[in-house]
Amino acid sequence: MKSKKKWIIVTVILLIITNSITFVFSNAGSIFLASKSLVLGVNQYEDYKSFGKMFYVEDLLSKFYYEDVDKDLLVEGAIKGMTNALNDPYTVFMNKDEYEEMNKMTTGYYTGIGVVMEFKDSKIYVSTVYDGSPAQGAGVLQGDIIEKVNGESVSNIKDNEISSKVMGEEGTDVTLTFYREGEGSIDLTMTRKNISIDPVESEMINDNIGYLRLSIFNENSSESFKTNLDDLNSKGMKGLILDLRGNPGGGLRECINIASNFIEKDKTVVSTIDNAGNENLYESNGGDYLKLPVVILIDANSASASEVLTGALRDYEKATLVGEKSFGKGIVQTIIETGDGTALKVTFSKYYTPSGENIHGIGIEPEYKVSYPEELLENQYSRAEDPQYNKALDLMKGILDK
Repeated sequence: MKSKKKWIIVTVILLIITNSITFVFSNAGSIFLASKSLVLGVNQYEDYKSFGKMFYVEDLLSKFYYEDVDKDLLVEGAIKGMTNALNDPYTVFMNKDEYEEMNKMTTGYYTGIGVVMEFKDSKIYVSTVYDGSPAQGAGVLQGDIIEKVNGESVSNIKDNEISSKVMGEEGTDVTLTFYREGEGSIDLTMTRKNISIDPVESEMINDNIGYLRLSIFNENSSESFKTNLDDLNSKGMKGLILDLRGNPGGGLRECINIASNFIEKDKTVVSTIDNAGNENLYESNGGDYLKLPVVILIDANSASASEVLTGALRDYEKATLVGEKSFGKGIVQTIIETGDGTALKVTFSKYYTPSGENIHGIGIEPEYKVSYPEELLENQYSRAEDPQYNKALDLMKGILDK
């Protein structure tokens, strides 16, 4: 890093002294600094020109800022600035603390308030409030928009950054400012506690219809999903209502494993195409429930891996869709560790359903559109009053009666 900075500064000085030589050298294809025997290709030289100002400003801050400058913080800020400039809320540089918090969430165990957040239209929505969580106890509702954390605006923040601010040590308080339709801005204070997320809940609705709710695709999801599916089968399940409402997504591999329960072996579950045009196919492992009738419940907070699963089962005519149009996240991220406990989460490809559809910014339309009344969100949940669930149940009864 020091060596690279040194040569960039040398290049900047060279640019200031001799602009005319710049043209000659860049057209010649390389630059020679004879005293140091440094050879730069044209592309390298252009990169150095582009980033030279950043190091020049860093040097000015070190010389003139009225207090001591923490260079590690400057570097982190510069890197975060680069990712922020992409205007992609899913591409983010994570410092050590942020990366640790993200890893905790993927295991299903973390310390926080018990909500799932989604980014849409430059806003941060609460997509899920877990039962028994501090958020539920404080009165947080699905659909609330987060405006501030401890008085600090989150208008220009990214997903892992907001998560790290909301999470913290057990027993500590955090105050969130929410915007709620019809009420305006409200402050709710919650005491953080250890959260354990079991991603799967299931039960038999009657003698032959099973219900399975999948709340997130974490590292335990596919194993727990199969265990619950087998348990329902042992109890006489002939049809399944799969509830993906409020599910923000998660790991793609977990999603492929879950989809494999219903899709024939070697059939494509999803494909991805990166910025170089390279295509990757993710195929089914095959499963035991290929002929099981399925009705899927989705809503505006069903995103990412939820949409991969929904799109695949829809395209292969393995499921009937009920509810509201899904979120519309048709891009994939990967994690690249960058040393010292930090990491870059970067959007690297678009994904496509088996029929070749990319749903980014569009979402998936259900075959049976049923809205969920906003007034019901403020009440304790009751299946008897849930119009989406009851439509799914009626459809499944009809399928099994044929």
